[in-house]
Amino acid sequence: MGKNEFLTPKAIANRIKAKGLQKLRWYCQMCQKQCRDENGFKCHCMSESHQRQMQIFGQNPNRIVDGYSEEFESLFLEHMKRSHRFSRVAATVVYNEYIADRHHVHMNSTQWATLTEFVKYLGRTGKCKVEDTPKGWFITYIDRDSETLFKERQKNKRIKADIVEEEKQEREIKKQIERAEQLMPLANGLTPVSESEPVLLHKSENGGKIAFALGSSSLKPVVKDKVESSKSVFVEAESDKNERSKSGGNVGKSGGRSALDELMKEEEKAKERSNRKDYWLCEGIIVKVMSKALAEKGYYKQKGLVRKVIDKYVGEIEMLESKHVLRVDQDELETVIPQIGGLVRIVNGAYRGSNARLLAVNTDKFCAKVQIEKGIYDGRMLQAVEYEDLCKVA
Repeated sequence: MGKNEFLTPKAIANRIKAKGLQKLRWYCQMCQKQCRDENGFKCHCMSESHQRQMQIFGQNPNRIVDGYSEEFESLFLEHMKRSHRFSRVAATVVYNEYIADRHHVHMNSTQWATLTEFVKYLGRTGKCKVEDTPKGWFITYIDRDSETLFKERQKNKRIKADIVEEEKQEREIKKQIERAEQLMPLANGLTPVSESEPVLLHKSENGGKIAFALGSSSLKPVVKDKVESSKSVFVEAESDKNERSKSGGNVGKSGGRSALDELMKEEEKAKERSNRKDYWLCEGIIVKVMSKALAEKGYYKQKGLVRKVIDKYVGEIEMLESKHVLRVDQDELETVIPQIGGLVRIVNGAYRGSNARLLAVNTDKFCAKVQIEKGIYDGRMLQAVEYEDLCKVA
């Protein structure tokens, strides 16, 4: 008997049946063929096209199964993200919604035999929050994007707090400088006059005028009998005042500069102690691979971009030439110094994390002169920064 015609009731009924979901055990993922009964599935397994697909599967079965598993997992999580992003839902409900598309990747082609095993796998890998209840397995999607935004906000808060703390330290340093300038005359043997101490003035017997030596360290009233001599006294007092103010001003300036230099040095040492770490990797810098174990694969002394830092000491490096992604420990990496005028990042030391412009290189001392760009230290010159503390920015 020949096949049913296209518009016969039998053909229409067959097409209607084919539109809906069929049993999972009668589906062939390799051929993407759905059979309606056991006899049909048996006939399909004996067909020539299925035999060819099985030969392909037999050449590398693990790779094909892993590929189907990854596709099933990604589509399942994508459905969770779109439909149940912030809700706690039963795993069977999500699975039934997922298989509503008859062209989905079937579970019998993955590494998980049952839905329970797949749900446990999502819980172990931290992709979903899994709960085993008397009513069955319940899962909650973990939104990694929201977690990333939360971490970014926390990072920005820490940066702002650090800026406020540094401004507070600078104000304290300015106060210390002012106190040091006030104490410099005492260190040089000058005794300033306290405003609270009263000065006794004695009236002369003959009614002469009183003159003051304004520039002297101690205010002593000088009484002159003659009016004519008072003018010369004021002239001498003014000259002494000018001379002492000049000499005292020079001493105060030099003392203030020395005190300022000492405070700046102490600040630099404190920053160096707090920011000097045993790890220096950060995202967005260009590094050179120095691992001889990777020489056979052609990565030795090749440059790459740090895409991600894992546990502070391991970098996920994207090679610039081959675009291959490697995970390399920082001990097998080396910083890259750009040309003069290039942008660098200070990866260690007092100004760790700051971007700067390379101005000069001292090859004898293995250091460089840079100028910081942006931030609270914008425009500050650093005369000698070691090569290991600088790295080229992508």
